[in-house]
Amino acid sequence: MKRYLAKRLLIAVPSLLIASLIVFTLPRLLPGDAVQLMLAEKAYAKDVDELRAKLGLDRPLVVQYVEWLGRVTRGDLGESLWTRRPVLQELGQRLPVTLELAFFALAFALAIAVPVGVISAARADTLQDYVARSAAILGLSVPGFWLATLLIVLPAIWWGWRPVAEFTEFGTNPLAHVAQFLLPALILGVAAGAALMRLTRGMLLEVLRQDYVRTAWAKGLGERVIVLKHGLRNAIIPVVTLLGTQLPQIFGGTVVIETVFGLPGMSRFLFDAISQRDYPVIQGVNLVVVSTVVLINLAVDALYAVLDPRIRY
Repeated sequence: MKRYLAKRLLIAVPSLLIASLIVFTLPRLLPGDAVQLMLAEKAYAKDVDELRAKLGLDRPLVVQYVEWLGRVTRGDLGESLWTRRPVLQELGQRLPVTLELAFFALAFALAIAVPVGVISAARADTLQDYVARSAAILGLSVPGFWLATLLIVLPAIWWGWRPVAEFTEFGTNPLAHVAQFLLPALILGVAAGAALMRLTRGMLLEVLRQDYVRTAWAKGLGERVIVLKHGLRNAIIPVVTLLGTQLPQIFGGTVVIETVFGLPGMSRFLFDAISQRDYPVIQGVNLVVVSTVVLINLAVDALYAVLDPRIRY
């Protein structure tokens, strides 16, 4: 098991290096830069050159990348070009909000996908199955930003209710803090839950047609034991694979959801940094997201080995 995980970890190292190069290069391909935005259009060329040199943006990109990568290995993500505050400090305030939103979204996705997928497979081609499959297609088709806007506007028109605009810290009011995440997390988890539900149903149906399952039926085992113990465990590995790809999509979806619901998370911070061409912030946020995705994939690989011992070898 340890050797298996060590191999997966070694594979992740070059992935992180390639991702760091992309993360560093892409923001600089955007038109304009932070210096032009800071000094506006009427700035003199001398002032632009002086500020660019002060911020370290006048050096070759290769030199900037090597210096930035060296700082990253020491745990230093640099300073924001606008606020001059350490990026790591800024992320430390916003990352927990995004992680909490993603956690609740994942919980909603799994709460929707696994039970509904199991029931749909166990009751294939019945009314329950048709309703579940139709709901899954609807969940995949509806854009998250449209659903978020709809769930904000319609309750405000019909009942005069709208989400709380001010963010509540957990220490101030734990119940209000959790409650403000439920609606955005549900919206974020609908699409992921629909995709996971369809795959859960399909894989479980395939497993339930296997010979060893027919033998279990012939031995007189109960339906719950056959479906959950013998069927679901063998059908869950492809679902775990899809779950590993859905988590980055959930992180990507937090950009819109945090903006719509006014949550002070990392994704909203990234959106503001892109509009300001704040390179250290853009690089730091993306690097954290990429590292999180790599760790998630490593956790998925470890979960493979737990679910199916053959994978360890």
